[in-house]
Amino acid sequence: MKRRSRALALLLALCLLAGLLGGCAARQTEVQYLIGVSLANLSEQWRLVLKQELESEAEKYENIRLVFSDAAGSNQKQEEDIRRLLEYGIDLLIVSPADVDQLIPVISDVYAQLPVIVLDRAVEGYDYTLFIGPDNQQIGQQAGAAVLALLDEEQSHAGVLELMAEGYASQERSEAFAEVMDAASVKVFRRALGNPTRDGAQDALLDNPELLDGVHVVFAHNDYMAYGVHLALEQLGRRDVRVVGLDGFDGEEGGLRLVQKGLIDATVTCPTGGRDAIQSAMEILTNTSGVPKKIILRSHTLSSDTVDEYLAAQQQETVASATAPRVGYVQIQEENNGWRNANMQSIHKAARDFGVDLTVAEVPPVLEEQIIRMREFIEQDMDVIVLTPGVESGWDEVLQEAKDAGIPVLLSDRKVDSSIELYTSFIGADFLEEGRRCARWLMQATQGRDKVRIMEIQGSQGSSPTWERKQGFESTIAENARYDIVYSTFGNFLTSGGRQVMEDYLREHDWDIDAIYCHNDSMALGVIEVLQEHGIVPGKDVLIMSIDGTSLGLEALKKGELNCVAECNPLLGPQLMKAIIDLAAGKELPLRIITDEAVFTAETPAKDFKNRQY
Repeated sequence: MKRRSRALALLLALCLLAGLLGGCAARQTEVQYLIGVSLANLSEQWRLVLKQELESEAEKYENIRLVFSDAAGSNQKQEEDIRRLLEYGIDLLIVSPADVDQLIPVISDVYAQLPVIVLDRAVEGYDYTLFIGPDNQQIGQQAGAAVLALLDEEQSHAGVLELMAEGYASQERSEAFAEVMDAASVKVFRRALGNPTRDGAQDALLDNPELLDGVHVVFAHNDYMAYGVHLALEQLGRRDVRVVGLDGFDGEEGGLRLVQKGLIDATVTCPTGGRDAIQSAMEILTNTSGVPKKIILRSHTLSSDTVDEYLAAQQQETVASATAPRVGYVQIQEENNGWRNANMQSIHKAARDFGVDLTVAEVPPVLEEQIIRMREFIEQDMDVIVLTPGVESGWDEVLQEAKDAGIPVLLSDRKVDSSIELYTSFIGADFLEEGRRCARWLMQATQGRDKVRIMEIQGSQGSSPTWERKQGFESTIAENARYDIVYSTFGNFLTSGGRQVMEDYLREHDWDIDAIYCHNDSMALGVIEVLQEHGIVPGKDVLIMSIDGTSLGLEALKKGELNCVAECNPLLGPQLMKAIIDLAAGKELPLRIITDEAVFTAETPAKDFKNRQY
């Protein structure tokens, strides 16, 4: 155990000089772990709640202490704060960035020395230990649905007043909100408030009552503004206008109590992740298995009909299940697929390690056959069902059947396009980021070229990895006209599929490709075989990128036949089984749990290839 008593005494003195905050005033006892917390500011109510949650959760652990810094909205000060925290000898850094793009270099520097948890907004790339934050797009969509629920058919073309705050989060939510409103042909009047508080919203409406002309619902980007709207509406005698807020905090003027009292009509929760950050910090510091790369927190839409039940659930203590959870897993059957084999080995081992009673049904990636297996597990009254869907669409009915039976469904590896209300969580990779990583590598490797002609070999039509890997790659190269995807088709994630695509192209075209982007290693290996048969040197005559990071793919990389491999980690077992155990204990799961992944190139150190399990 580290002895921190003298260090803390010195730290307390330094805190007074440096203007660091409340967390410095820790009990002067022996401390095993010192955690630095760098906050963007403490002027926003959301960040004040974040600080409170961090402190209250940390109180549950006798062997840790927190030391806080407040950047007061300054990027320069936050960078200085972080470097000062390092000097204090912290064991882990938690950072909620003012401007995440500006802080990338310093966060990367810290990550090279110790674990880093980023809150609220993810750093581009993966130079951090764990990201925890909300899905701002989802929040905006939920707010839009809440507003539409308050408009009857006669008001379908009515106006909505949107009161925004400054910052990227408000902008992202507003864009998603606008999509919902536009689809319903609802006119939105937007007003950004420089003072996004109760008083700021109240004064804005009292000073400019014309803002409410033709308005039936006001959507405020935090609950404190929503309360200010309520007070203004009362003073103006506008009891016909409904109010939707955002944040969903507890407390006297928090959104939950406002909904309970009927002062606002609905709120969408925006969790801070403070409690999750401390719990994850302890798991990281104690080398606990199952810590992911990203945790995307779940948001709830709450009205007078649902807020009491939500509050009661939040107050319940989690209790470990006394019996092994019974889990039915509907998995994709894929022969000669190294990624899938490693995936299932990881899941079976983790089930044994975590004490989960696992039953696996491996079936072809055909919707109808997977649904049959799902219904069998529902009939068997499983505690949890895990699904790896072969395609994204067509799941609503059977997911609703599972929900009606009280059986939570976890998605593993692949996603569905159903409502988030029909499943509990997704556990897997960030397919968009995988595509972006390949595109970034290509742009770096081809600097100076006038034109780069790209062949894309996609996975299976209709699957989420295919769509998102394509979207991530295309969005990254979109702003540079030098890059052109001249040919794109499907190889179905199979070596034979990659061979077939390449044979067809060479038969029908003269060779004119500069780079090939394959959605997995198996297809890339098929491509390499055909190129070699035709005298084209893979990796030299044409650059080749793939996704997965299987042993065969990395061997091809070492030989120079592949140039870039973006990892898609198949070892989901620990994260999946940890989520099942948490679920059995009554803990709410995040919306998405994303695994840790790397990028392999010719420059990757040899040590990074050692001790890999797939």
